[in-house]
Amino acid sequence: MIAEIICIGTELLMGQVVNTNATYIADNLSQLGVNAYFQTVVGDNVDRIEEAIKIAEKRSDLLIFSGGLGPTQDDVTKQTVANCLNEPLVLDQEALEQIETFFKKTNREMTESNKQQALTFLNGRSFQNKNGHAIGTWIEKGQNSYLLLPGPPKELKLMLEDSVYPFLEVRVGKNRDFIISKTLRFYGIGESTLVNRLNDLIEKQTNPTIAPYAGEHEVTLRITASGNGVEECEKMIKKVTDKIIDRVGDYYYGEGYNNSLVKVVGNLLRDNKKTISAAESLTGGLFQSQMVSIPKSGDFFVGGIVTYHTEIKYQVLGVPERVIKEYGVVSEECAISMAENCLKLFGTDIGISFTGVAGPEPLEGNEAGTVWIGLSFKNKDSVAYKYHFMHNREGNRQRTVMQGLDLLRRSLNNN
Repeated sequence: MIAEIICIGTELLMGQVVNTNATYIADNLSQLGVNAYFQTVVGDNVDRIEEAIKIAEKRSDLLIFSGGLGPTQDDVTKQTVANCLNEPLVLDQEALEQIETFFKKTNREMTESNKQQALTFLNGRSFQNKNGHAIGTWIEKGQNSYLLLPGPPKELKLMLEDSVYPFLEVRVGKNRDFIISKTLRFYGIGESTLVNRLNDLIEKQTNPTIAPYAGEHEVTLRITASGNGVEECEKMIKKVTDKIIDRVGDYYYGEGYNNSLVKVVGNLLRDNKKTISAAESLTGGLFQSQMVSIPKSGDFFVGGIVTYHTEIKYQVLGVPERVIKEYGVVSEECAISMAENCLKLFGTDIGISFTGVAGPEPLEGNEAGTVWIGLSFKNKDSVAYKYHFMHNREGNRQRTVMQGLDLLRRSLNNN
């Protein structure tokens, strides 16, 4: 089955809104054995939407629309598709009752235009919206199938995961080829270097395929295999994955599309029954924010302190004033003292510190991007590592946190 994703919205064309829906839909279609060969973005214009439909019908089996299902005059997707197919629209009573209940509970006036969010194809089926009002709808006509979804990402994603994808999996049928993907995640190696080390594998790829992507301060590889079943695909993926890990495993930290370095570190801390605290200067609490983004992070993260001003480092954290006067705040000695005192202050197994120059101006003769990360462990010698990052201010802060997480990952794995 070949699908085409058609996203409706003038705001997308003008660059006012990033089109994350197309990315999300395409990423999940492949796992259903559905190939998305084309993506189209159309403004809120009936004639241009009709033109996009006619083109898509000739080259795709499944047309997936996103957006234009709301209550305003420029929300014309359902009506335009219905006119093109000569198929009547009717009110879905369940959806209409939910909309009416919402307006009653919020003491707001419901207008006639709000009812159009409950429209569905008479000869199709509906998908209820648990995060909003505009329902999704599906219809088959001739050789084509049409799926209409709401535009707001939080509404679209829940609808897809909750009801649309299970429905599509049945519709695609048992005779489909299985397409399975695995995402490998790497930190500390650039995309070009990674590709160079795997060049022969990438050049010879047929099935599975290897696709590199440069993320924010990391690189991912997507390994995709197609076959007669899940087991066959997974065996092919494992064979390629083993070769990749053998060459660049030192930079590999985990797998999974929704995985991240902070999640991996959190799991390692939990599995090793270790607690951690943090003392941050240039990162300004960014590391701690990352830690608490993990559910049940209280299992391993105790607390931390932001010592942005120099005086706070010795007045609150207890870094000896002598250390700062002799070596400066951007130094190995300061980083180690921050980590050690943080560990003592919070009574944790591990203390981590971040000090340096985020930029754009230099500090204490150190260029922007100069960073020291300190690590202190119970009953072990403390260490500090120096780095020089070449990003803007925010990029330097983000990269510093990523580097600290990678140091923790390596330390915990070695222990």
